Amino acid sequence: MKGFILVILAIIAVVIVAGGAAALHVMSQAGIGIEDINPSNVGDVVDKVSNVASSDSSSSSSDDSVVDKVSDIVSEEVKFNAQNGEGYYREVTYKDGGFRQYDTETGELIGSSYDSDQDKLPSME
Repeated sequence: MKGFILVILAIIAVVIVAGGAAALHVMSQAGIGIEDINPSNVGDVVDKVSNVASSDSSSSSSDDSVVDKVSDIVSEEVKFNAQNGEGYYREVTYKDGGFRQYDTETGELIGSSYDSDQDKLPSME
């Protein structure tokens, strides 16, 4: 019985250490050091990690863009590009009900429900 409890405690310790290592890896990928973390900037850390995790490669940072914040994202899905017959695209849905679609290989914007994005889309000719 004592051995069983020790095994359970060892497993819990391994999970905690592995979780901490994974968190440090994600933070280092986001360019966040341990010294950067304090209670007043935890929101900034969450935003940076969200940016790395979402890997949103859109370059639409214009002032007329309807949605620019990662916090406005409701969902992201990778779907097969049936219209093209090959490849995949990432569809990002926002709080306001709009969406943007990005080619997974190039990161290029290939579809959008926003009027401000229509001139950025590839031509259909």
